[in-house]
Amino acid sequence: MVINKYLAEAVGTFILVFVGSMSVLATQATDGPLMVVVPLGFGLALLGAIYAVGHVSGGHFNPAVTLAMWLDKRTSFSDLIGYWIGQIVGALIASAVVLAASSKEAVATTITGFEDSGTALVLEFVLTLIFLLVILAVTRKAPAVAGVVISLTLVAIHMAGIPFSGASVNPARSFGPALIGGSFDGYWVYVVGPLAGAAVAWVFWRMFGGSDEEGAVS
Repeated sequence: MVINKYLAEAVGTFILVFVGSMSVLATQATDGPLMVVVPLGFGLALLGAIYAVGHVSGGHFNPAVTLAMWLDKRTSFSDLIGYWIGQIVGALIASAVVLAASSKEAVATTITGFEDSGTALVLEFVLTLIFLLVILAVTRKAPAVAGVVISLTLVAIHMAGIPFSGASVNPARSFGPALIGGSFDGYWVYVVGPLAGAAVAWVFWRMFGGSDEEGAVS
């Protein structure tokens, strides 16, 4: 059923945002090393989400990923819209559960942020470009290891970007905490940067010989 794909995207995005957000709160509660706990929190959450429901929807859990898959003709326009809705809903529910388990102030600490919008925009663009180029390639050329490779790439992206942009690379991931936490300051960076990065990643993928073969993510 089509609805199952959209529900799977909501569930997978919920797992990503909830576990990732709780990893942020865990570092605050335990004085744990943020630059280790949070990257692993998001990366391993993505790995779990991919293996939990990725077989249903293809495991996007990110509007930027769905955009690239649509550009590459691996998904339809109707699914593009349906996936985006599912991803936003999943992220919102995740942040709402974090709110129920903690406080609005705690949720606010999980909002992606930056000190310089120019730096953040460049990083969100470049990091998403890298992320999507990996996803487009590995899901075609090495689908058996795609889940692990994609998740480890997200860990690396967080290690590189957290201090400068929050390392979102995902408009849904940033939207949930922003709405529930009560601040959309700079949110545009997390829409423009990742979506532009995804589009350019697709251009590079095609330049480097991206084919129309069937892949694991659709």
